[in-house]
Amino acid sequence: MAEQIGAERIGTKRATGKRAGRVFGGLAAALAALCAAGAPSAARTVTVLAPELPPMVASDGTGREASIIGEAFAACGHQVRFKVVPFGRHWADFRDGAPADAVSTVPAGVDLPGERSVPYILYQNGASVLKSSGLRVGSLADLAGKRVITFAGAPDVLPGLRAAIPSFGDFRERADQMVHSNLLFAGRVDAVLADGLIFAEYNRQLMEKGKAGAGLPFDAGQEVVFTAIFPPTPYSMVFRDHGLRAEFDRCFAELKASGRVDAIDRAAVARYAATVGDRYLSNR
Repeated sequence: MAEQIGAERIGTKRATGKRAGRVFGGLAAALAALCAAGAPSAARTVTVLAPELPPMVASDGTGREASIIGEAFAACGHQVRFKVVPFGRHWADFRDGAPADAVSTVPAGVDLPGERSVPYILYQNGASVLKSSGLRVGSLADLAGKRVITFAGAPDVLPGLRAAIPSFGDFRERADQMVHSNLLFAGRVDAVLADGLIFAEYNRQLMEKGKAGAGLPFDAGQEVVFTAIFPPTPYSMVFRDHGLRAEFDRCFAELKASGRVDAIDRAAVARYAATVGDRYLSNR
C-alpha cells in the first residue's frame, strides 16, 4: 500500500511538473514575442529610396517629407540615408531589389513587395493656372478642351483624372515637374495638375534662374492661381523588414502626438503662401 501511495505521489508530481513546464514555457514564448515586437532594435543607418520632389525631398536629402521621415527614425535612435532618384524610379528600384531598407512616397494605388507603414504625409494636389488666363478651375470638368499636364502616374493617384482625360484638348504626363512650370509660363499648356508646394518650388527655381541672367524665353514671375480640386493624398513607406516598419509606425505616432509633424507642415506651407495661399491642406 505504501509503495502504491508513493508511486501515485510521484506520478502526481511528474504530471504537475509537466503542466507547470508547459505553462511557463508558453509564458516565456509569449514574453519573447512581445519583446521582439516592442523593443527597439540597435541603432543603425536606414537607407530609404526617395523621389526627387523638392520641397518634399531635395537631391541633398532635405525637405518637408525628408524631415518627417528623418525625425521619426531619430526618435527610434536611427539615422537615415536617402538615396534620391527621379520620381517613379524609386518604386521600380525598390521592386527590383535595390539595396534599400524602405521606399518613401508610396500612394495607395501602388503595390510594392514588403510591409506598408501608416500614412505619414499628405500631399495637396490641385490645378494651377496663370492668373492672366482668367481660367477658374473648381473641378476637372472646368478643364474640358484645355491643355493639361501632370506628373507621371497621376491617373492612378488623382481621383477622377483617368475618366476626365478624353475631355481635355491635350494631356501629357511628365516625371520632371520643372517641365510643368516651363510649359505653363510659356503658354504651351493651360493647367498643371500637381502638388501645390512642388509646383511653387519649381516656379521659385525658375525665377532664381531668371534673376541670375539665364535668359528664359518667358516671364517666370507671372502670377499663378492654385486651387485644391482633389482631396489630400496620403503617402506611406514600404519596408522590407517587419520590425523596422513597426518601429517607424510607433515613432512616427510619437512625433505626430508631440505636434512636431504639424510644425514641419506649417513651416513648409508658409514658405510658399504666395502661390498656394490658404488652400493647401486647408481642411486639416
